[in-house]
Amino acid sequence: MSTRHQKKIAMINDLSGYGRCSLTVALPILSAMRVQCCPVPTSILSSHTGFPVYYFDDYTDHMEAYIEKWKELGLTFDGIATGFLGSERQIEIVKDMIVAFKTPETKVLVDPIMGDHGVPYATCTPAMCSRMKSLAAMADILTPNLTEACILLDLPYNDNEGDLKEEELEQLARRLQLLGPSSVVITGIRQGKYLVNVLAEGEKEVYFLKRLAVGEERPGTGDVFSSIIAGGCIRGWNLRDAAELAADFVKDCIIRSGQLQVPVQNGVCFEELLGELCQKAKD
Repeated sequence: MSTRHQKKIAMINDLSGYGRCSLTVALPILSAMRVQCCPVPTSILSSHTGFPVYYFDDYTDHMEAYIEKWKELGLTFDGIATGFLGSERQIEIVKDMIVAFKTPETKVLVDPIMGDHGVPYATCTPAMCSRMKSLAAMADILTPNLTEACILLDLPYNDNEGDLKEEELEQLARRLQLLGPSSVVITGIRQGKYLVNVLAEGEKEVYFLKRLAVGEERPGTGDVFSSIIAGGCIRGWNLRDAAELAADFVKDCIIRSGQLQVPVQNGVCFEELLGELCQKAKD
């Protein structure tokens, strides 16, 4: 029997029972990446908020007691990843958790979910933005979309993403690194017929990962992407290799979802392709 240490990641995000996003994406994707996913729920929803009706239960008041029991058990994690956080208090709880559990070997991935297409979410108040900057400073890997990158840097959003030159995108990534994270991935920038991800890893040359845009935009694809990034990086992969796999897998999932006529609000049917992800994640 192999004595190889299996990696564990604490995944902080909401749990939506239907719609394929957040923890219901992270759990199977990280498992396919051969990483144990240990969830910390921030809220419980019957389905994601893209549906016309849904049940919502805020878990903020339970998070500290939940995390305290992990401390009492003396648990350790190879990675800590954050997704949607709905309040300033949740951000502070997560920051305290990172301080309590981070070791020199622990990778922290922050997905600063605050808006999309130039529009901040309703929860993204000025106070929330300030708190999110302080959380981003604790990240090893930061994965904002273009809207979130602009919010973090107090910059106006350019509605014409396709007009942004590589030099401008590189400058954005480098400025985000100055907030604290050593690695940054600006995700899902639409440029003509391509989707571009901008990768800055330490002082290495900034890399532009391009994939042909396919199908319709679907909820949960960012969760698939960031989960593969997190799983790969805590297993010791370099950022570029993890991002290449994530981009390819998301594209394949979108194509397959279209073939099966899965409604857009139901996300991507990644279950159809998990076997392939397992194979690609082999040592």
